[in-house]
Amino acid sequence: MQRFCTLAFVLGLILMIFGLTYALPIATSIYFDDGMTEHFLRGMSLNIGVGGLLASVTMQFRGDMKTRDGYLLVAFFWLLMASAATLPLMWGIPGLTFTDAFFETMSGFTTTGATVLTGLDSLAPSLNLWRHELNWIGGLGIIVLAVAILPLLGVGGMQLYKAEIPGPVKDSKLTPRITETARLLWLVYVAYTLLCIVSLKLAGMGWFDAICHAFSTLSLGGFSTHDASIGYYDSPAIELVITVFMLVGATNFATHYTALHNKHIKPYSQDPEFMPMLGLLSGSILLCAFYIWHFAIYPDFFTGLRYVTFNLVSIATDAGFANADFDKWPPFIPWWMLFLSCITICTGSTGGGIKMFRALLLWKQAGRELFSLLHPRAVNPIRIGNTPIANKIIFAVLAFIFLYFMSVVAMTFALIFTGIDPISALSAVLACINNAGPGLNELGPATNYACLNDFQTWICAITMLLGRLEVFTLVVLFTPTFWRK
Repeated sequence: MQRFCTLAFVLGLILMIFGLTYALPIATSIYFDDGMTEHFLRGMSLNIGVGGLLASVTMQFRGDMKTRDGYLLVAFFWLLMASAATLPLMWGIPGLTFTDAFFETMSGFTTTGATVLTGLDSLAPSLNLWRHELNWIGGLGIIVLAVAILPLLGVGGMQLYKAEIPGPVKDSKLTPRITETARLLWLVYVAYTLLCIVSLKLAGMGWFDAICHAFSTLSLGGFSTHDASIGYYDSPAIELVITVFMLVGATNFATHYTALHNKHIKPYSQDPEFMPMLGLLSGSILLCAFYIWHFAIYPDFFTGLRYVTFNLVSIATDAGFANADFDKWPPFIPWWMLFLSCITICTGSTGGGIKMFRALLLWKQAGRELFSLLHPRAVNPIRIGNTPIANKIIFAVLAFIFLYFMSVVAMTFALIFTGIDPISALSAVLACINNAGPGLNELGPATNYACLNDFQTWICAITMLLGRLEVFTLVVLFTPTFWRK
């Protein structure tokens, strides 16, 4: 009982902190006079009030948590925050159900970018900003922000950090203290966001759209203020800026910090994931550009190269923007893009999927097994960059890959069972578990997820959460061992 009271105390604190994030949409609503100020004020009051009450009632149970409590807290946190964030949307959009509102906020927090809303061009500015702010908060992980703040309130943070980032390099830290690490990562994140805002403004966006799209670009969230996404602008300059900053978001933020701290680009070449990511993206862009040129989809090669570059980088980095209906392209290209969304992103970035680190590790493990067939007595350790990888990490990655693909299979069959065609089902599950946004066919870039019924919507929402928490963090809660003393 005490462990749940401790969790409730931390959740109350986080809910109070989350209530402060309503300040930005409140200011926006007042500035644009869009009639949503009261809704956001009520939402802020409710979050701070409930969070304060929960924290005060459980104050006596405050204390450090065990690692297993961190996993439980992370799962509760994402569900609670996504639920709390639905209030302004339900109050401000007539007829919006809790299911659709929860899907929208979960998509925002998990930086998936899938939406059930239409008429975004005429949506109240404060509601649009709220959606993009959820992208931005979820990008680096609001848990990491909480890690930087909660120790000041007497609550340890390392358990949260490990539960939020269950990847193979989760124990690497920029500084000896996890709180300082979190602060440094957020400083880099904020700095690049501000740079993206200014760049988008110079490229031709208005200030409001520049702020919104900077939020969803750095976070690889993919939300837009327009139904046509980036295609609304039809601007190569805007597409170039967003492409560059999508690559920034797809790179390990620890590498960004090191490069900025050392004032040198050498850390990028030393990052074992960065160069393979760029190589894979560059090769894929050229392949798909020539492929689409062969089918004469666009009048010339360079026009095709423009659209292929933007959309392929967007889906491969799990951002989810679009400036063309790539579902109408030859099937090889959109399916290749969805495949890239599984493996392209670097560890420590704001994206999802399997991550480049795990893909490289599996590739080298496969090579080692082939080598062992010919030289069974040879010692052939695996290295990523200059770092030797312990076998326990390899086994953990193999287990993750198995659970990842079993999750894809289970969720795909669940959607097919409800009546969705297999192409739409598989593409939607891949897009949701990789937090990439649009799928194909019925759920392609020219449409959205509004066509789903409630049950299908919940399947996709759970799949987003499963992908954001990298499977293990959520699945471990359903094992009998987790609940044993």
